[in-house]
This record gives sequence, C-alpha cells and structure tokens, in this order.
Amino acid sequence: MKALSMQKSLVIPALFGLVLCALFAGCTSPTGAGIQTTGTTVPSFTPMPPVSEATVIPTPLPVETLPAEQDVALVLSKQRPDSSIHLLYNGGKGEVFVQNIMMKVTLSNGQVVQQYMNDGNRKPRRGDELVIEGTRGSDLVQVYLTSAGRTYKVQEESLVLSYL
Repeated sequence: MKALSMQKSLVIPALFGLVLCALFAGCTSPTGAGIQTTGTTVPSFTPMPPVSEATVIPTPLPVETLPAEQDVALVLSKQRPDSSIHLLYNGGKGEVFVQNIMMKVTLSNGQVVQQYMNDGNRKPRRGDELVIEGTRGSDLVQVYLTSAGRTYKVQEESLVLSYL
C-alpha cells in the first residue's frame, strides 16, 4: 500500500512539470492568424563603373550536408520524353525540421525558373513533388532546403537526358 501511494505522489509532480514545459515551449501560443508581418524595403541598385575589362563571376554557394538529425531524402530526375525535371520529397528523420524546399533551374536557353514546395499554408510532406519543364539540353538544377530556420544548398546538378 505504501508503494502505491509513492507512485501517485510521483505522477502528480511529473504531470505538472510536463504542463509547465508545454507552456514554456510555446505550444499554447495562438496560431499565425494574429501575427502581422511588416513590409521590407528593397535597396536600390546603383551601377558602378567597370573596374577592368575582366568579367567578375560570383562565387556560387557550395553544396552543404544537412546535420545528421535533420537529414531528409530528395530524389532529383529528368524524365523522358518531355524533359521535365522532377524533385520528389521522401521525408526522413529530419522531416519535422523542414520548413521549405526550393528548386531553382537554369535552363539551357538561359531562362531561370524557381518553385517552392511550401505553398504558404503547410510545410512540405512526404510524397510532395515539384515539376519544372526542362529543355533537351543541359539544365542546371539547384535545390535549397530550409531546416530549423537555416537555408542549405543541398544539391546542384547539371541534368542531361540520356538516350541509351
């Protein structure tokens, strides 16, 4: 009988502690309906005179590896016969951290196309897919993933259709 009363005395403080943790974690905060965004100003571009005749090419961002606890699976492919480029999100152990996925494609004709997996209403889910109409030439694909508030460039690949 004494053991049963000790278990009850441990359960009540444990439940109280869980409720306090939930309150401090913000789990009881209101939804985004009451949150108002503020506008941002875009700085104007002032052209600078050329320094030399050499063209300066910006250094591209390197591809980064996600931390192990934030790892997710993305499958990038170029489909035949229409040359469409597909990015499939398969989730993974870090899917709870994923906020957005963006695919940027520089087509062989010079056109740049971007698509986001986050539609503003929900985060990406397993099985979500982005499709961009590609070309029959070499298309450069860059994939950016926002996880736990930080954006990573997780993939960069030049896709060409193989005719084998």
